[in-house]
Amino acid sequence: MPAYSRLARAVRAPAGLRAAVAPLAAALALCSLSPQAAALSKRDQAAVDALTQRMQSAETRYQSALVKIRNADPTGRQDSDAALEDMEDVIAACLKQKGCAPTTMLAGYKRLLKANADSVANTDEDAEDAGQLDSDGLAADVPEAARAAALLSDDGQRFVKMVQYNPAVQAGIRRWLTDLRGPLMQSYDNYQYMRGMMWPEFQRAGLPEALLFGIIAKESNGRVHSTSRVGAAGPLQFMFATGKRFGLGDDGSGFDTRYDPKQSAQAAAEYLNERLGQLNNSIEMSLAAYNGGEGRALRINNASGGRNFWDESVYNQFPAETRDYVPMVVAAAWLFLHPREYGLNFAKVDGKLAQLRLSKPSSIYELTICMGGAGSRDGYMRALRNLNPRYQADSYLSAGTTLNATTRMVSLYNRWCTQGKRAELARTLVASDASSAIVRTGPLTVLPVQGAGEDGTAAYAGTSAAGVPTTVATGRPAPAPKAEPKKKATPKDYKIQRGDTLTDVAKKFSCDTRALAKANGLKAPRYAVKPGQRIKLSGCGD
Repeated sequence: MPAYSRLARAVRAPAGLRAAVAPLAAALALCSLSPQAAALSKRDQAAVDALTQRMQSAETRYQSALVKIRNADPTGRQDSDAALEDMEDVIAACLKQKGCAPTTMLAGYKRLLKANADSVANTDEDAEDAGQLDSDGLAADVPEAARAAALLSDDGQRFVKMVQYNPAVQAGIRRWLTDLRGPLMQSYDNYQYMRGMMWPEFQRAGLPEALLFGIIAKESNGRVHSTSRVGAAGPLQFMFATGKRFGLGDDGSGFDTRYDPKQSAQAAAEYLNERLGQLNNSIEMSLAAYNGGEGRALRINNASGGRNFWDESVYNQFPAETRDYVPMVVAAAWLFLHPREYGLNFAKVDGKLAQLRLSKPSSIYELTICMGGAGSRDGYMRALRNLNPRYQADSYLSAGTTLNATTRMVSLYNRWCTQGKRAELARTLVASDASSAIVRTGPLTVLPVQGAGEDGTAAYAGTSAAGVPTTVATGRPAPAPKAEPKKKATPKDYKIQRGDTLTDVAKKFSCDTRALAKANGLKAPRYAVKPGQRIKLSGCGD
C-alpha cells in the first residue's frame, strides 16, 4: 500500500494517529524524489492548478464530514471516506503530473494529522489524572471546537489571530472566571444541546465556533426565549428590524423565528460576514456593530480610516455598553478554546439530537419532572425549551406531538414518562392548583339540645321526628351521602378572568394549548390573553 494510503487510513482512525507519524515521514520522503521541471508550459500549469483546487475542495468536504460525524449524521462517515479517497487520487495524479509537488498536496494530510496529534498530546496527561478519556483517547470535557479548531487553519489559531489579547480581554476573562462563572458554565451546557443546530451555520459561513459561543454567552446565556427590555429576542438577541432583514420574524403560524436556534444562527452568520466585509475583517469592530449599531460602526470606521477598535479615537466613540460588550465576547470565546489553561472543567454533554414522540398528552414541565436529572446536573427543562422554542414550558401538548430532544432524553422518556409511579407523580404535580389548598368555611351552625339519650349523650332536637339518619354511637345526625356530581358539558367559549393564562384555560377544560391558541389566533410563544377577552374552547373535552 502506498505511504499516502496508509496515512489516509490513519486520518480516518484517530486512535492510530501516533503510529501514523512514521508513514507520514516515509510519504514525504517518497514524494521528494519526484522530478520537478524548472519551467512549466501553460498546459502543465493549468493541470497543476486544477489538482490543487481538487485537493482544497476534498479537504473542505472532509472538514464538513467531520461536523456531520460529531452531529451523529449517518452520511458523515461516507462523505469523509469519499473525500479522503479523492485526496488519494489527487496525490496519485500529482506523482504523474509534470511540475506538481506531492509534498504540497500532502500538506492537507499533514494538517489533519498534526491537529489531531496535538490535541491528543495536550489532553492525555490531564485527562488521565481525571479519568475522563473518551473512546478516542481525547479528554471528554474539552469542547469539540478545541479539537476541531485546527481544521480552520494551519496552526489552529484562526480566531486567536483575528482578535487582540489585551488587558481589556484579560479583565473580561477574570469576570467570567469569578462573578460570572456560573452563567459561563450554564452557557456552555445550554449551547452544547443546541450545537447541532447552530454550529453548522457558522461552519458553512467560515466563521469560528468560538465566536458563536462568545456571543451566546454574553447575549442570552444560551436561553432561546430571552427578550431584552429594548425588544431584542432569541439566543442571539436580534432586534425586530434587523432580524426581518435577515429572514427572521413571524413564520406565518404566529411563531417568531428569532427564537429558533438554527435560523437565528444562520442570520447571525450572514450578518457578521456582512460586517466583516465592511469593517476590514475585524472581529472587534463587527462585534461593536452587532451591539452598538452597524450604522454607527461604519461611520466610525470610515472616519478613522479603518483603525482598530482599540484605537482611542475609535474606542471612545462607542457607548459604554459596547466598550464592555466587545472584550466580554472575546473573553468568553477565548475561554471556550482554552478551558484547561484557566482551570475550567466544562461538563460533557450528550447533545446528539433525536426525535421524541409523545405517547400521551404532556408538557415540558411534566417531562422535566419524570425524566429526572440522570446525566444532567440541572435536569432537562432548559434543554427541552431551547430545542423546542415554539412551546411554553407549561403548554399542554397532545399525544403524537414530536419534540426535538437528545438520544439520552428519549431513553429517559421511554423508561420513566410513559407509565409508572414517577409518570403519575409528574402528572399530579403539574396538574396541582395552589388555590385548592385554601379552605373556605362558612358560619358554624349549632343545633339545639333536646335532652339526654339513653347512653347519656345529648340528643338533638328533631333528629327522630324529622327522620334524619343518626349515628349508632351518639344519636347525632349522620352526614348525608354525597350525590354523584353531574358531568358538565364543555362550554363553547370562556371569558378570561384576571390572572388567567391560556395554559390555565387549557388545563381547566382539557385542551391542547397549541390547538386552542390556533383556534383563537393567538401568537406563539407567549399566547397573550387579556381579562374580559372571550375565547373559543375549540377541541376541548371533559
